[in-house]
Amino acid sequence: MSQKSLNKNLHAAKSAKKDEFYTQLPDIERELKHYTRHFKNKVVLCNCDDPRISNFFHYFSYNFEKLKLKKLITTCYKNQDMDLFSRNNSEKAIYLEYYGDKNGNKVPDPAEIGIKHLKGDGDFRSPECIELLKQADIVVTNPPFSLFREYVAQLMEYDKKFVILGNKNAITYKEIFKLIKENKIWVGNTPMGTDILFDVPEDFAKEVISNKNEGSGYKIINGVVKARAQAVWFTNLDIDKRHEDLILYKKYNPEEYPKYDNYDAINVDKTKDIPADYDGVMGVPITFLDKYNPDQFEIVKFRKGNDDKDLSINGKYPYFRILIRKKKIKK
Repeated sequence: MSQKSLNKNLHAAKSAKKDEFYTQLPDIERELKHYTRHFKNKVVLCNCDDPRISNFFHYFSYNFEKLKLKKLITTCYKNQDMDLFSRNNSEKAIYLEYYGDKNGNKVPDPAEIGIKHLKGDGDFRSPECIELLKQADIVVTNPPFSLFREYVAQLMEYDKKFVILGNKNAITYKEIFKLIKENKIWVGNTPMGTDILFDVPEDFAKEVISNKNEGSGYKIINGVVKARAQAVWFTNLDIDKRHEDLILYKKYNPEEYPKYDNYDAINVDKTKDIPADYDGVMGVPITFLDKYNPDQFEIVKFRKGNDDKDLSINGKYPYFRILIRKKKIKK
């Protein structure tokens, strides 16, 4: 794909309202506190962020010394404006480098932040942004949901560690699920059912209020509209949650756990109901990934039966299922 085509696609994605979500600081703090040990002496890159408004930049710059970071790099997509929710209309993109507090006030002052111009528009796939990616040890950001496949593919190509936000539906993408199955990427610490709210531009907030129901599409917090999105943290950094065994207590019986028409496996409607005494393949909800311990379970495949059609029970189709098998059998 040519650079012109890349930029055209990125412009389209940036103008799509679903990509104009700004992650709230409490959600970032709640997730990243579980990765503290990974950040020591590391270069962190936030490559889908305007540092002037990015809460990712805020988190890492204000916790630079606490996390013992080596360097923080933040790239800005064609935007130098100080205004909140500025709309990527500057002629040049910039990137910032921060090496920590120099004057002892424990605040990232402008004089301590190196501001440099990019030749292009800050497209994370551009050659100059890839050079910044090569410098990074860990990437942390909220990439455009519409470009999630390409974004993750780039991280894997350059063998980068990461903690990123993605749409919950990304689990069902064949490119992403393949990585989950191979234990190259997994769900972060925040449970998938957690309500993650995002700050949005004023015009989008008005549109959300007009077209969505309060509670499901948005919430109003202290008079400010916060958009809801089916967002999930994805990472390839080890966390304690990933090594916790799921406690199983139920016993298998064929009445409660029917078999699929097109695959030799039983259906389990809730993760907590996985039978402790069944050693065959089981179909479980996507939310199982919240409890997935690769030492306890293995993922067999996703969604499809032997006929390459969706799993069915007596001709009816349950919601997408992940087919798993226990590695350790409770006696």
